[in-house]
Amino acid sequence: MNFFKKKNKTKNSQTANASVKQPVKNINELFEKFKGSADFLSFPYPDKNGYVVSYYKSVVNPDQMHQDIFPLLAKHPREKLQELKKLLPVEEMKLTDDLKVIKESVMTGAVVIQPYKGADVCLLLPCASSEKRQPSVPEVEFSVVGPKEAFVESLETNINLIRKRLPIPQLKTKEFRVGDLSHLRVVVIYLEGIADQQLVDTVVQRIEEIHFDVIVDTSFIGQMITDDRNSMFPQLVDTERPDRLASVLAEGKIGIMADGAPHTLIGPSTITTFFSSFEDYYLPWNIGTFFRMLRLFAVTFSIFSSPLYVAILTYHYQVIPTDLMPMLIASRAVIPLPPILEALLLEGTIELLREASVRLPTKVGTTIGTVGGIVIGTAAVQAGFVSNVLLMMIALAALASFTTPIYQIGNTVRLIRFPFLVAAQLYGLFGIAICSAFFLSHLLRLKSLGRPYLEPLYPLRMQDLKDTFIRKGFQSMGKRPLFMRPEDPIRAKPKEKKSHRDIDE
Repeated sequence: MNFFKKKNKTKNSQTANASVKQPVKNINELFEKFKGSADFLSFPYPDKNGYVVSYYKSVVNPDQMHQDIFPLLAKHPREKLQELKKLLPVEEMKLTDDLKVIKESVMTGAVVIQPYKGADVCLLLPCASSEKRQPSVPEVEFSVVGPKEAFVESLETNINLIRKRLPIPQLKTKEFRVGDLSHLRVVVIYLEGIADQQLVDTVVQRIEEIHFDVIVDTSFIGQMITDDRNSMFPQLVDTERPDRLASVLAEGKIGIMADGAPHTLIGPSTITTFFSSFEDYYLPWNIGTFFRMLRLFAVTFSIFSSPLYVAILTYHYQVIPTDLMPMLIASRAVIPLPPILEALLLEGTIELLREASVRLPTKVGTTIGTVGGIVIGTAAVQAGFVSNVLLMMIALAALASFTTPIYQIGNTVRLIRFPFLVAAQLYGLFGIAICSAFFLSHLLRLKSLGRPYLEPLYPLRMQDLKDTFIRKGFQSMGKRPLFMRPEDPIRAKPKEKKSHRDIDE
């Protein structure tokens, strides 16, 4: 009995799915599908012999409906659609009988006006609700110096923030609909005459080739258009700062925006880009260079500190200085665990605390991260599970990993420490060298939108070194990066030498 019920239920579901996939033949069938939702309205206005108005009340702007559209329909109840189109104060209206256009427009906030019920030709009025928040202070890429504006979830607002900084007609946008079910609005933004057209075509082609049911954020797009989808290294910069996007667009790079995403993808990118904060450009070049070098040192220390501890104490204790040896012996005298388990225990604890503090509410998360680290670290040392030397090194390594200005590369630094730990336990310093060679070979092969990921180190381009590990002054960066292959390579004309001195000289 149950078998037949399940069989009938399966047949019914298959029949329903088949009916959903059947093409709609006319506008009546289309509206019948819409009426399955409680928020879809279709009614005659202003009376039974007037127009037929249909829309989703959850996605239209009610103020615009009641202030602009309904009063005018009541004032001109018998006008033809062509004449009505001239009277309505709405931009981008469409007079069409294309069922696909009608369906897409209604789902994105359009109002359908028919002269009578069942009419094939109808007037589409864009009336989408514009609920949005105002630009706020950047939270992920916060800077002490510089503008305090960040992208929001509104695509129009984000484009406005860029056009405010680049008020030129060369700023071009190309819009797409991505996602078989979500139909997310995605915009590719670039500077015509500067960005390499081949690069623009590559980005456009990869976005058009995306076939997935639901795309809700630019992070989805970034994972689908990258050159190596299995790499743990981010290949596109994710930024929430309009000033950063405007600056790199002037270099010839491409931005990818999406409606509902408060951040933008930038590409192509090199590995040095992820260690440069945009605040560096608001500071004198020598101070900005110092901070960049400090971040690179901090990331290197974060990756290699605990693997070196494991390798030296396991295989190469001869390299430990004589003055340091008594302290290490005393700190490990009562530790029952080998160095690798000791390091993994502390690294795992740090990651648990970090993940817990992120998932909890802000105030509680801060307390958990601070108090939990102090209590657990002190208890582990007193209980004899870990040495105080390793605890200090792990804490410094965790602190150093927070210096990365781009959140994505910080996650990569956290992850790659574990392969180095395993290699250090297996082969000591030789294992660390093998693991380093493996990651280096991977980076040498890696590309970002077809451009070398290690540029300007590989291939070596001396001109592009002016804005990598060091940041030269603006007067020294008169040309755009070579690896971008910009159509206009000149950023600033060289300053002419003075033929005579000024009066005050």
